[in-house]
Amino acid sequence: MYNQILFTNVLRLLEELGMTKNELAQKSGISVSFLSDLTNGKANPSLKIMEAIAEALETPLPTLLELTDLDRATLDALAGGHAPRSLPEGFLRVSAILTEFQAYNVRQWDRENRKHLQDKKPNKG
Repeated sequence: MYNQILFTNVLRLLEELGMTKNELAQKSGISVSFLSDLTNGKANPSLKIMEAIAEALETPLPTLLELTDLDRATLDALAGGHAPRSLPEGFLRVSAILTEFQAYNVRQWDRENRKHLQDKKPNKG
């Protein structure tokens, strides 16, 4: 599942940065053939390789694993039916460019939602 998200975001960033796979391979110290397999969904990268790619793209690794241009139906199809969800139904993670005031409001909403989700978790013990 994360492989599809990773390779989708790598391809998107390559396009946005105007960088070729060869340039990324050189910058990250990864072979071009492995990088091609990765961006074609045929490779299973280690954490070390994912970190090298993130560093070469000057992007935090969690961003490469969280964000995707794929819609839910496409992710479900790539996952072989139903992609696992890390959030309950009705909640989404988003990335946005905001003014300071907008970011303040979003942080407030985030705190409220996280508290709400924490309160809904069953107690263990």
